[in-house]
Amino acid sequence: MKKYIFLTFLISTVCFAQKTTLYTIGDSTMANKKDADRNPEHGWAQVLQPFFKEDIVVVNKAVNGRSTKSFINEKRWDSIYKKLKKGDYVFIEFGHNDEKIEDSTRYTNPHTAYRYNLIKFVKESRAKGAIPVLLTSIARRNFNEKGVLIPTHGDYPLETRLVSQEYKVPFIDLEYYTELLEQSYGPEQSKQLHLHFKAGENPYYDKDKADDTHLSLLGATTIAQLVVNQIKLLEDASLEKLKKGIK
Repeated sequence: MKKYIFLTFLISTVCFAQKTTLYTIGDSTMANKKDADRNPEHGWAQVLQPFFKEDIVVVNKAVNGRSTKSFINEKRWDSIYKKLKKGDYVFIEFGHNDEKIEDSTRYTNPHTAYRYNLIKFVKESRAKGAIPVLLTSIARRNFNEKGVLIPTHGDYPLETRLVSQEYKVPFIDLEYYTELLEQSYGPEQSKQLHLHFKAGENPYYDKDKADDTHLSLLGATTIAQLVVNQIKLLEDASLEKLKKGIK
């Protein structure tokens, strides 16, 4: 009997050891939302797990309102760094709140602090044997009167691209692919990707809601699919385990 118990324990341990953790760090466009069953708002990393088999475990550590600076200063990165193990993945997507120039606790200069914070995430992930992946920020729904989608992220996506090139980090240009997504829906239909409701239209909101940054379930799920599609296309040997884990 003891032999069978030990064998069962050994098999369970081996199976657990084979699981790979995919950490996602970033802001509210990725983060898990409260009242998920009722809340129309979703982060794209909140809906990422269903795209993977059981051997890939998504741990979404993105938090509303965080920049690279506040994520580090609040010790949120430290708590992840301590748990990182060889073969884990870290998806890194910041920028929306690094832009908050009126807030000294969050703002970073894109060419200095933001850049060096990204490098910190990359180097420290690699020091633990984990694989960092850099992503540019998702585009906002920001069409002008001519129906042209206007960028809002300044030089932050540029610095993400430069860091990925300099440090040879797997890279997903999510700003570009979400620009294409917004444009494919057009100025009016793209509201479906975000949070646009008249007062009383959705029981979760008692006032009009017009949010062009955050995502509906449709928007979050579509962007999660975009991310998975890009993982499949990336030619990087370090991503093979992640690719095999896609359903």
